[in-house]
Amino acid sequence: MKKEEWRQSGVPSKPGVYMFLKDGKILYVGKAANLADRTRSYFSSNLEFERGAHISKMVREADKLNWRETGSALEAVILEANLIKKYQPPYNTKDKDNKSFNFVVITKEKFPKVKIVRGRELGKIDDAGILYVFGPFPFSSELKKVLKIIRKIFPYSDKCSEKDNRPCFYRQLGLCPGVCTGEISEKEYGRYIKQVVNLFSGKKEKIIKDLQKQMKKYADNLEFEQAAQTRDQIEALESIKETSLVEELYKTSLSGANVQVKRIESFDVAHLQNKARVGVMVVFKNGKPSKKDYRQFLIKTQKGGDTDALREVLERRFKHTQWQYPDLIVVDGGKAQCKVAEKVLHANDLDIPIVAVKKDKTHNPKEIIGSTKYSSLLKDTILQANLEAHRFAISLHRRKMRKDLLE
Repeated sequence: MKKEEWRQSGVPSKPGVYMFLKDGKILYVGKAANLADRTRSYFSSNLEFERGAHISKMVREADKLNWRETGSALEAVILEANLIKKYQPPYNTKDKDNKSFNFVVITKEKFPKVKIVRGRELGKIDDAGILYVFGPFPFSSELKKVLKIIRKIFPYSDKCSEKDNRPCFYRQLGLCPGVCTGEISEKEYGRYIKQVVNLFSGKKEKIIKDLQKQMKKYADNLEFEQAAQTRDQIEALESIKETSLVEELYKTSLSGANVQVKRIESFDVAHLQNKARVGVMVVFKNGKPSKKDYRQFLIKTQKGGDTDALREVLERRFKHTQWQYPDLIVVDGGKAQCKVAEKVLHANDLDIPIVAVKKDKTHNPKEIIGSTKYSSLLKDTILQANLEAHRFAISLHRRKMRKDLLE
């Protein structure tokens, strides 16, 4: 499939699921908070580096792109899993070993538990003990965020038992409805589980209608506390927006500590034989470019290489203490550029993680060095920020060259 065909396809900027096809057969299924942005990335010149040779091959083989919009990014994750299970696209299974996929299992017992189970462990569970299985879900981190959102609306038990007679950890957080303390009946708990099942079956609208009927029934019976609780569940479901899951995914856990990466600053410099030397800073907020925060620098240092130019840009940037500091810095280059950035930060008494995108001879990304924990968690965003900084730097450099020629 060619990029021009993608342009003509009219992919919307909405959350949903996309499918690459060949001769009517689905080759690959993916999900996105923004279908247009996500599918555009498959036609990047760096696709093979970013996603691997097999995904690059899949795009070349595909002759059509289909998509289905969803009401939110959360629903897109669930729909993706259901479509992978139904069609078993060959490039999804190539992308990841089936045994390492994740599944949501609802156990068959008086108070069913909701658990995440690896594919390799699923076959070891007695079918008689399973009520429902949903999946496969390719990424455990996304699945955990989905369950976190769902659990706030419909609390459930994942470990505790009605025999415990003491509140579990999640009961204290309000995420278990009280199975462990005997505060909820089997019938009432069953309603929660039914709604969880409906959500994973893609039946959000049915859930809302069922809850509206239940709320009216509570109100008619003068059970106002239960009616209010049901109303809150309806409002929570209706308020799930496109960004609800994306913002959750950016709250990562590193070395046991919660780290929220909201702002990434990426720096690059450009020149032609030391002429029209410029530097740029681009900013990504919650994984998206924030162009109003971009900055341009005309390099004043006339001698020296890229590292000297980068040092000047960083020194000038951090003189602007009124600008919000980043959670992560991305520089173009290798160890030398990392060391320069570290020295500038140290001189300003700042402790901000740094990564560098190292390029090959054709200036395509080869590897990410520096803070490995961040590079593994935020690889796609780091590469996008680096590419955007490079584009912005080249654009500024060309404008400067034209201006210098006219003078």
